[in-house]
Amino acid sequence: MSTLAHLQPNKLWQIFQHICSIPHPSKHEQKISLWIQSWAQELGLNVKEDAVGNLIIKKPATAGMENKKGVILQAHMDMVPQKKADTEHDFLTDAIKPYIISEADGDWVTAEGTTLGADNGIGLASALAVLGSDDIPHGPLEVLVTIDEEAGMTGAFGLEAGWLEGELLINTDSEQEGEVYMGCAGGIDGEATFAIKNEAVPADVESFNLSISGLKGGHSGVDIHTGRANANKLLVRFLLEASHEFDIRLTELNGGSLRNAIPREADASFVISRAHIAPLKAKLAEYLSTIRHNLSAVETGIDMLLISPETFDECWTQDTQATILRALNACPNGVLRMSDDIAGIVETSLNLGVMRSKGNKFVAMTLIRSLHDDGRLEAQTMVQSVFELAGASIKFSGAYPGWKPDTSSPLMQTVRDTYQTLFNKVPEIMVIHAGLECGLFKTAYPHWDMVSFGPTIKFPHSPDEKVQIATVAQYWQLLVAVLANIPARQ
Repeated sequence: MSTLAHLQPNKLWQIFQHICSIPHPSKHEQKISLWIQSWAQELGLNVKEDAVGNLIIKKPATAGMENKKGVILQAHMDMVPQKKADTEHDFLTDAIKPYIISEADGDWVTAEGTTLGADNGIGLASALAVLGSDDIPHGPLEVLVTIDEEAGMTGAFGLEAGWLEGELLINTDSEQEGEVYMGCAGGIDGEATFAIKNEAVPADVESFNLSISGLKGGHSGVDIHTGRANANKLLVRFLLEASHEFDIRLTELNGGSLRNAIPREADASFVISRAHIAPLKAKLAEYLSTIRHNLSAVETGIDMLLISPETFDECWTQDTQATILRALNACPNGVLRMSDDIAGIVETSLNLGVMRSKGNKFVAMTLIRSLHDDGRLEAQTMVQSVFELAGASIKFSGAYPGWKPDTSSPLMQTVRDTYQTLFNKVPEIMVIHAGLECGLFKTAYPHWDMVSFGPTIKFPHSPDEKVQIATVAQYWQLLVAVLANIPARQ
């Protein structure tokens, strides 16, 4: 990790390097929370932890800036834990290993075989770097560090009114330099549960495990429009087609690991009549060739592997198998509608993120995103209809609102003008399809004026995640200048 030591801005990269050394996947932020609190206390800063685990750190205004409007810098402390199939890594104990790569469009930082955690580690590092610096002019400053943003937004849901005094919030969780965000999609999780009925394995069969891997995956909001394939959908399609032609009986079906990550891998165990093994292998080779060809512009590493595991005593009944495969195949996935109001922005999408065999239950997990509540509801009813028609129970949870754009935002105007002065061009004012915590903050702090900006981060929520080094310097330059340009209180 010493390869990051020379990067600029030095303080930000040093802090980010240290963040990488501390395990901090969603739902397991205790270690990084304790480190942040200790770090802030050593600087003599006021730090508090709220009831759900969010941290609020306060720093007085620098001399002559006391009359400026109070600013809250906001980041989340958790990261998405994703790794390549051949990578040995325990996200609860092992450090992330960042390193620098050089590509045609510049130098990037990525990680060895895992997600990097630049989402939102760079934003967190920048907020702490401001707190730890004595040469950055700013008014009254608060840093809000939330928990569990990636796996439920528990921190944002639990934020209580009265803890923070500022009136302007800068969210650091955006992922494209040159774009400033004034709104985001809302979302809801769906979980469908099927009862699995088993029976004895038929005679004269052989057991197999079929896996699909090598897909790129990615963030189910940021990357959903890129055409990246969903491993769950690809595997289910093959199994459904194969079950129509051959005497194949499933014993297990699993895929994906997070409802907000496009699945990169999936696998199924099954038994098949020995007479059908050879034609199944031929069909598999044909299917793999087809999807490799059709997806070649996006997916370059797709592989499907068929191996013979231990034998099975039980398998799903034919009715169970047909019902589950048909429902998964029919479940919507990907972009459902593009925005009519904002060119190039996804309005509504759905990600079939996880499928799991759990004893006598089978669970399918989806994440719906939409820029408005009606779009979310429409997708929700589609998913509900598919799974209820298949006899599954379906429940929806964790609904969070979108962040409605405020085109008259004074803070947005400050950021836009500052960016134009620094870089001699006007930034794009955007709405992002990914979920940001800003919409939830409005519940406890409806008066907040908010914006979101950050450096360029590609392929978050996947082991391909990388952050462009030059844009981190630009992001830092913008952040520091915006803090200096915050207007005085009226």
